[in-house]
Amino acid sequence: MTDLLFRNVRLIDPAAGLDQPGELLVRDGKIADLGPSLGQPDGATLIEGDGAVLCPGLVDMRAELGEPGGEYRETITSAAEAAAAGGITTLAALPDTRPTIDDPALVRLLRTRGEETGSLTILPYAAATRGCRGEEMAEIGLLHEAGAVAFTDGARAIGSARMMRLILSYASGFGARVVQHPEEPSLAEGGAATQGELATRLGLPAIPAAAEAILVARDIRLAQMTGGTVHFAHVSTAEALELIRRAKADGLAVTCDTAPPYFDLNETAIGNFRTYAKLSPPLRREADRLAVAAALADGTIDAIASDHQPRDADDKRLPFAQAAAGGAGLATLLAVTLVQVHGGTLPLIQALGLLTVRPARLLGSAAGTLGKGVAADLCLFQPDRAWQVEAGALPGKAQNTPFDGRALEGRVVGTWKAGRRVFGA
Repeated sequence: MTDLLFRNVRLIDPAAGLDQPGELLVRDGKIADLGPSLGQPDGATLIEGDGAVLCPGLVDMRAELGEPGGEYRETITSAAEAAAAGGITTLAALPDTRPTIDDPALVRLLRTRGEETGSLTILPYAAATRGCRGEEMAEIGLLHEAGAVAFTDGARAIGSARMMRLILSYASGFGARVVQHPEEPSLAEGGAATQGELATRLGLPAIPAAAEAILVARDIRLAQMTGGTVHFAHVSTAEALELIRRAKADGLAVTCDTAPPYFDLNETAIGNFRTYAKLSPPLRREADRLAVAAALADGTIDAIASDHQPRDADDKRLPFAQAAAGGAGLATLLAVTLVQVHGGTLPLIQALGLLTVRPARLLGSAAGTLGKGVAADLCLFQPDRAWQVEAGALPGKAQNTPFDGRALEGRVVGTWKAGRRVFGA
């Protein structure tokens, strides 16, 4: 493999607190050296950065892949294409597929399928309950041994307090994390939008925002009882975030992530029954959006995930209440996060930390750094390059973006996996 020398780049490595102009050398697929000026080794291919940011490949800790069973929505190959265009080189895949990832052989298969893409490391979540049905605990020990990075029922909440207590207790014996979709199921059932004036005016079945905080409060208490580790996915309300903030202050093993729609959009994005903006959890009030942005800045939120949920046209071309919830998010993950940087809410190095080393550590992955000797998984992007999101023109198969028509600044111009270029613009 030819050596690569990145020159005239802004090196940002949140893991090391590094943010400076410089150069980076890749040899045999690994980072060999980095610094202000390295000189050009004989035979090295020069990549001129023109001042663009070079950071670790992004680590997306929550994405639905469609495959197996939903290939009409997305395949691993098409997801890998979209991920590479978004600068993502490592991705944690949800288990609520068909069949469900509740068998050790399927965990190993997902890891292998990721390797086969040549551009994406897939870290499989395994189902916390068989079939993600919430009725019987999955074989957590065997799934952990097979390589599952954590346990979750994906887009379904683990609704039974007794079941959640058992899962937390058992998973803690393996040092494993339980990831919860924080929405009290009986309050959320059948809902399509956040309860309030807008849902009432549009005549939509509503979900009270408190459904999120109710389940968060319950599971914090269960984590305290069991000594287990709970992670709350796509947190979207001020009330839930305050509960998590207090739990962290009390030293409990509680973490959380959010997704770009919850700090960039509010409930008005559903407009006149715009189904691309129907998500789970639903978009919230402006006060909640501001609270999510503040929680990114103060460190309450541990990671930003794409929450990629591919849907095809038939899933969305229905009356709002019947349309499938979910939005495509791989290609827009970085650029929408950068809105918080351009607006002054987050320093760039902190924003990139939420997309690289912090999710990597939650997943037990060595990815997300520019450390010498680690695999050269790299993202090169121009933070001020303007573009517009256009559904139908995104890379990959899924086009159901809630950001359709959104003007953004920040474009990935190159992605490398173990030193091999897998995307270039």
